[in-house]
Amino acid sequence: MDQTAWTGLVVAAAALAAATAFGLWRRRRDGRLRATSTQPRDTPPSVPALLTALGVLEGTPATLLQFSSAFCAPCRAVRRVCADVAGAVDGVRHVEVDAESHLDAVRELGIWRTPTVLIVDRSGRVVQRASGVPAKGQVIAAVAPLLEPAS
Repeated sequence: MDQTAWTGLVVAAAALAAATAFGLWRRRRDGRLRATSTQPRDTPPSVPALLTALGVLEGTPATLLQFSSAFCAPCRAVRRVCADVAGAVDGVRHVEVDAESHLDAVRELGIWRTPTVLIVDRSGRVVQRASGVPAKGQVIAAVAPLLEPAS
């Protein structure tokens, strides 16, 4: 084998390894609910007003705010999961937002892809988020602490 063939083989192997690593990372992270890094006192004042403009009602124990786009197949699955949870669990509301129609909100809230679900508590604070399709059980577990009576 000449030098060019070896170089091509090494480049192909490196590309395959990088693609595999990215795929495994993406699969592990996709649909996982994770706590937001913003603490209540660090929430910018514009966020609660923005969430209200998107349809989040203050005082609702838990709101599942879903950002979708028109041709997004996983968005339909997320819509079904969120609607099922909202229908089965008292105090949970599902609001779906077209990301393309609300680009300012998308930028302000750090939405990088669709579908993204934000879980908003009764005070209008985003407490968890998921990009991709979360499992129904994960969503129920995430909203359960928010349904306890306000103290």
